[in-house]
Amino acid sequence: MKRTRLSVIGLIAAAGLALAGCGSASTTPASSAPAAGADTSLSDVKSAGVLKVGTEGTYKPFTFHANGSGELTGYDVEIINAVAAKLGVKPAFQETQFDAIFAGLDAKRFDVVANQVSITDERKAKYDFSTPYTVSTGVIVTKADDNNITSFDSLKGKTTAQSLTSNWYKLAQQSGANVEAVEGWAQAITLLKQGRVDATINDKLTYLDYQKTDHDAAIKIAAETTDKSLSAFALRKGSTSLTDAINKALGELAADGTLTKISQKYFDADVSK
Repeated sequence: MKRTRLSVIGLIAAAGLALAGCGSASTTPASSAPAAGADTSLSDVKSAGVLKVGTEGTYKPFTFHANGSGELTGYDVEIINAVAAKLGVKPAFQETQFDAIFAGLDAKRFDVVANQVSITDERKAKYDFSTPYTVSTGVIVTKADDNNITSFDSLKGKTTAQSLTSNWYKLAQQSGANVEAVEGWAQAITLLKQGRVDATINDKLTYLDYQKTDHDAAIKIAAETTDKSLSAFALRKGSTSLTDAINKALGELAADGTLTKISQKYFDADVSK
């Protein structure tokens, strides 16, 4: 497509020179500006030499500052760095709170959001998404020696520890569990290990991140959902060329083992597929 457009421009330019040779003084130079509505998302990034990335910088282990105030790093950060390298540009991170991150994307403050954005139908209606680079499930976590809970059906009549604002609270209720309200993962695990609840439901990534640092042999995954949560880079609607280029880069990074290597670094498991 690019070659065809350049060829047309070249013919127009040649025609203009021919008219000039015939003594025409009113010839207007042909414009090389892209047509109205044309997708310039990739060419704009290439021209600038920079991929502007929106991220929180406070969401460990995905996007955070090492030792609290050091270099920006994390699972998502390393993956988008690798993608930018494949595109031949440098990443420029702009940190913002998640509540404002999509507004920043809409306002063109950045080209892409790298912040474990879950793909939902509502978001797909408004934004373009890359190929998913994180695949996760919901898991039931129990004490390691508890063999009574082996599925979500077996939660009926049991007590789970859940944050009341989470989707896992709803799943616990739907499974017939009695729910003990907690503020988050740390409190849920404390209650579980104390024997005050039978289980907690959470994202598998949360469990893997916890085990990466704590190596807690007192708990285990007893069951997991068949439904999977997919996370990807979010882009403005219509950023087709940039999305395609990012997808190509992600495909190459998956094929050469880079995604697996980054995933193992942060989770001791491959959560990229």
